[in-house]
Amino acid sequence: MTVAAARSLKILILHASVGAGHTRAARAVAAALAQEAPDAHVEVVDALELARPLFRRVYGEGYLSLVERAPSLFGLLFDLTDRPPGRAALGDRLRRAAQNWGARELVEFLEKGTWDAVVHTHFLAPELSVALARAGHRRAPQLTVVTDYDAHRLWAGDLRARYCVAGDAAAASLRAHGVCGENIEVTGIPVDPCFAVPLDRKMARREFGLSGTRPVVVLSAGGHGVGPLEDVYRALLLSSAPAQIVVVCGRNEDARRRIAAIHPPPRHRALVLGYTDKMRTLMAAADLLVTKPGGLTVSEALSSALPMALIRPIPGQEERNANFLLRNGAAVRAGSPAALTEVVEGLLSSPGRLIELSRRARGLGRPRAAFDVAQRILELVDIAGGCPKRPQALTSQGRGVIVSAGGTPHGPDRPS
Repeated sequence: MTVAAARSLKILILHASVGAGHTRAARAVAAALAQEAPDAHVEVVDALELARPLFRRVYGEGYLSLVERAPSLFGLLFDLTDRPPGRAALGDRLRRAAQNWGARELVEFLEKGTWDAVVHTHFLAPELSVALARAGHRRAPQLTVVTDYDAHRLWAGDLRARYCVAGDAAAASLRAHGVCGENIEVTGIPVDPCFAVPLDRKMARREFGLSGTRPVVVLSAGGHGVGPLEDVYRALLLSSAPAQIVVVCGRNEDARRRIAAIHPPPRHRALVLGYTDKMRTLMAAADLLVTKPGGLTVSEALSSALPMALIRPIPGQEERNANFLLRNGAAVRAGSPAALTEVVEGLLSSPGRLIELSRRARGLGRPRAAFDVAQRILELVDIAGGCPKRPQALTSQGRGVIVSAGGTPHGPDRPS
C-alpha cells in the first residue's frame, strides 16, 4: 500500500460565486465524491472569499450587474477575451495584474495547501496555480470542469491540467486553445447526484400541491434571479392554453414580491417561489421549462428530459449554450415575450412536439456526470501515486470558516 493509500485523501474543489452555476457544479462533484470515496476529506472553497473585498465585488457583483444592465457590452468583452493570446495580449496582462493584486490571499492559500488533487469549476484559480508552478512550487494534480457547452479561452489557463467537458464542441474549443486532446474527457457537466435517481412525476407534483391533470410550466431565471422575469411571466399569463405556472425567482426577493402581486387569469394557476433547492423535484413535475440557458440549468433540464423554451440568452456563453440546444432539437427559442406567448401555446397544445423535445433532451442528458467527474479525480490521484482509500468529512469553506456542506441529495426526476 502506498503512503497516499494509507491515509485519507485530501481533495480541494475551487469554485467562484459568479452566478450560481460554478458553485452548483462544485457541490455536485463533492456530493458524488462523498459516495464514491467516503473516506476522503473534500473541501469546497469559493475562490472569491479568498480575495480582496474590492476585487470580489467587481469580479462577482460586477458580472451580475453587467449581464443584467449591459448584456451587449458583456458579449463584446466575451468575444474580445476569446481571441488567441497574441491578439489579446494587453488585455491578458491587465487581467493577470488585477488577479495577482486582488487574489493574493487565494495564491497564499494555494501555496500552503497539501492536497492530493485540486478541482476547478471556474477559470480564475487555474491560471494563478500555473503561475505558482512556474515559480517552482509543487502542486497537486489539477482537473478543470468546464461548466458550459463551449469553452471560452479563459478556461484553457492550465494547459497541463486534465479537463472534463460537456461535449465535443467544448473539447474542440479547448484543443484550439492549446490543450492536448489526451487531457480532455467528455463527461457532461456535473449536476447534483439526485438527478441520477428516477422521480415519479405525480409524487413531484403532489410535493408542490400541483394538479396531476393540468400542464406545468416552470419559469426560472437561475439562482440569482437575473433577467426580465416579470415581462416573461406576464407573457406566460397571456397564453390561452391553461397551465400551472411555477415561477422561481432565485435570490431576487424584489422580483418575487412584484410577481407574487400579479394575479393570474382564472385559466391559469400560479406558484411563485424564491430560491429553492428542489429544482430536481420541480423539473420532474414540469412539462416545460422556460429559462435562460445557463450551463447548469440546461444540464439539469437535459438530465430530467425536460423540454426548454429559451428566453433572451446572454451574449457569450448562454448564446452558445442556446445554439447547442437548438442544433440538437432539445429546445425552442422565443425572441421576445410576445413570441413566448405563441411558443408556449403551440407546445402545450401539441403533446407530440413536447414528447419529441423530451426525447431529444433525454438523449443529451448526463445525469451521472458528477460521478464520472469524481472517478476522473480518483484516477488522477492514482496516476500521481496514490490509491484512494475511499472520504471522511465533506466540508465547504468560506472566508476563515469551515461548515458542513453535505446534506442528503434531493430525489431525482423525469417525466414518465
